[in-house]
Amino acid sequence: MKRTPPKLPLQFLRWFCREDYLDEIEGDLIEVFVKQAEINPRQAKWKFVWSVIKYFRPEFMKSFRRCQPNAYGMYKSYFKIGWRNLVKNPTFSFINISGLALGLTCSILIALWVHDEYNMNAFHENIDRIHTITSTEYSGNEITYGGYDTPGLLGEELKITMPEVEYGCTINGWLEWRTFGVEGRRLKMPGYYAGADFLKIFSYPLLMGSRDTALSSPESIVISRKMAIALFGTPESAMDKSIRFDNEADLKVTAVFEDLGDNVSDKFEYLISWDFFVERNEWVKDWGNSGPTTFIKLREYTDAKTIKPKLRHFIKDYDSNYSDFHRLELSLQPFSEKYLYSNFKEGKVAGGRIEYVRLFSLVALFTLLIACVNFMNLSTARSIKRAKEIGVRKVNGAQKSALVGQFMMEAFLFTSIAVVFALIALLALLQPFNLLTAKNIQVPFTDGRFWMGILSLALITGIMSGSYPALLLSSFKPILVIRHSLKSSSVAIFFRKGLVVFQFALSMIFIIGVIVISNQVQFIQNKNLGYEKNNLIYLPLTGNISNNFNAFKQEALKISGVFSVSQISQRPVQLENATVDVDWEGKIPNTNPIFVGANVGYDFTKTMQATIVAGRDFSEDFSDSSNYIINEKALRIMGYKNPIGMPLALGNRKGTIVGVVNDFHFKSLHVPIEPLILRFAKSGWGYALIRTDPEKTSIALTGLEELHKKLNPDFIFAHQFADEEYAYLYQSEQVVKKLSWCFAFLAIFISSLGLLGLVIFTSEQRIKEIGIRKALGASVSQITTLLSKDFMKLVLVSIILSIPVAYYVMANWLKGFEYRITIQWWMFLVAAVGAIAIASLTISFQAIKAAKTNPVNSLKAE
Repeated sequence: MKRTPPKLPLQFLRWFCREDYLDEIEGDLIEVFVKQAEINPRQAKWKFVWSVIKYFRPEFMKSFRRCQPNAYGMYKSYFKIGWRNLVKNPTFSFINISGLALGLTCSILIALWVHDEYNMNAFHENIDRIHTITSTEYSGNEITYGGYDTPGLLGEELKITMPEVEYGCTINGWLEWRTFGVEGRRLKMPGYYAGADFLKIFSYPLLMGSRDTALSSPESIVISRKMAIALFGTPESAMDKSIRFDNEADLKVTAVFEDLGDNVSDKFEYLISWDFFVERNEWVKDWGNSGPTTFIKLREYTDAKTIKPKLRHFIKDYDSNYSDFHRLELSLQPFSEKYLYSNFKEGKVAGGRIEYVRLFSLVALFTLLIACVNFMNLSTARSIKRAKEIGVRKVNGAQKSALVGQFMMEAFLFTSIAVVFALIALLALLQPFNLLTAKNIQVPFTDGRFWMGILSLALITGIMSGSYPALLLSSFKPILVIRHSLKSSSVAIFFRKGLVVFQFALSMIFIIGVIVISNQVQFIQNKNLGYEKNNLIYLPLTGNISNNFNAFKQEALKISGVFSVSQISQRPVQLENATVDVDWEGKIPNTNPIFVGANVGYDFTKTMQATIVAGRDFSEDFSDSSNYIINEKALRIMGYKNPIGMPLALGNRKGTIVGVVNDFHFKSLHVPIEPLILRFAKSGWGYALIRTDPEKTSIALTGLEELHKKLNPDFIFAHQFADEEYAYLYQSEQVVKKLSWCFAFLAIFISSLGLLGLVIFTSEQRIKEIGIRKALGASVSQITTLLSKDFMKLVLVSIILSIPVAYYVMANWLKGFEYRITIQWWMFLVAAVGAIAIASLTISFQAIKAAKTNPVNSLKAE
């Protein structure tokens, strides 16, 4: 019985070969198939194909090359059609490309910033094993403190007593600006006191010296390359040399480290042995005192969770005052999280810069979405114009998948061009962006991951912007196109209107956010702090001025423009020292509220221009060595009705209250005013406070510098203004305010571009209608209203939908401030009026142009 080949192999070959050639060789094919079928009937059909390919290889390959569907040619065709459409419609192409380019530029800039934030301090080796000790202070069941303050001896003790801890060290938790001198050369540099294991825990690059011994001696100092060059000429010359520290002690250079880069969050120029600090500060040796910061490095394969229970009550065995009622509990925070998660709420880590990272990430996403919505809207709106093209291609056999591929190719073409322009804009805007954000971000062109990110972003953008138009356009039925009865479906129209609403709703949220943020920042800048921050100068007390402050004060008061002089142990914008060791008459047993304390000199409230609400200021006319001034918050806690002359004990120091000062802000407005106790101190340490005449500040500064050189020739005159220090506390808010303005402008600009494109298209679609209406006597204003009203309805809907969302978002942001503005109705009104005005200008620009078109030109084809 003669066998015939199955259909599949013949179909397979017919697809690759010319049909006439296949007919010529069909008899030979059947003979080959019969032979293969006798060997293995099940595999016959595929062995048949393989035998044919081998047997007729020359002829087959020739036909294959000639007749194979050419993928390259297909995509080349897609590209040509897409390019022709791009060039044929320059207005819509410009709107689409510029919108996508702006959205991509914004997204790339923010992505680089977010990457920089996440990579801060990431260069340290084994960073997953490095942890920061956090502390939570309890008074009964009430949490009175949460932060990084720990006992000064904790780091070394953890290393000794916990086998899971490989290294442990303590540093002072605040940056110290100190004066260093070598053979007449002097400079003031910031740095820390650090434990012996500091350079074993952290991987700061050493140019010379050993990590094991660099900070082991009390007289050791490790300095930066910059500091070594400034003092010794070269880093090599600095090793084992002596440096004069604050004209008090000589320190030996035991190591030199490379200058710290922009990927370091806490920059410093020197490290001095922690033992040197402990020798000069007896309070550090008391386990009941906190303030320094402690770091540990766990041994390899140690799970941090296993040591948390042992760490929690670790201080109990060392602090004699530790009790179930008043205790300091310890925990761990991965060092890699400290930069982004440094805020505390109710004693626990609760956000920080991560909030801004999330905020700007959402801004980047929404800005890109607005740009993609532009593309979708314009592409679907113009779908009618491409209906005949689609109908003809479908009649000629084009599959839906081929049409989807065509329109997706066009979307990727637009996106690719937008990416090129976005990269050009990125280079132009990067420097201003760095100035705005206080960063030094560079575009990593040589990093393959950057290009993979750009490619991924381009693909995502192309898919987001092109998928819906591609599916919509490819679904047209050719019979409707041929009959000229194709119309946009109600679903498509509704979706397109929804996209417009979505665009403007996001833009409205941006505008409302800008208004709220700007008003909160202005509120911070103008808020009455309880003292006058302007024309108030801080001058660190060092050397002879510290030893003889009274002489400095008397000479300073003689300088023209100097109004008043006092002193304080810490800067008034950041009083940190706190204690619960406070006693007064009538204190409720087993309660230990936390009080902030500071040492001040004579004329403190006069110099600060704070208000004494009861009693008096510290004065040379009285003996105030054991007296106190408290603020109103402290008075409310103590419960005294007539506080003047009432007893108060701070630790072992018993005295009386001689004054009550108003509640002035001595910390950020993010936190409430805390109870404050001011004690008189004659010792000249901390800062001199100098109040100047607003019109003579420059004269006063010149005189103060000359006086400083006269009394303190071995130290550098380094002053600070209180208002600048206060502004520094809100640097992040200032950056958010400026960036918000930029992003709001971008969002509304991109949305307006899209709206302009839709108005242009609508005008083109209704050009004959407009001509007939004008011929029948319609005015320009009537036609403008006709074209505008539908779009304005969409803008109004977007305003209504955006208001509750914007209120929720901004109310949550304001919760981060203890002192904040109230969101007012007028903020929404201003945003709404602004959005309507921008939309009206955008729509009217094209509507009026269309309304003024000569009807003869639009109707002559009829």
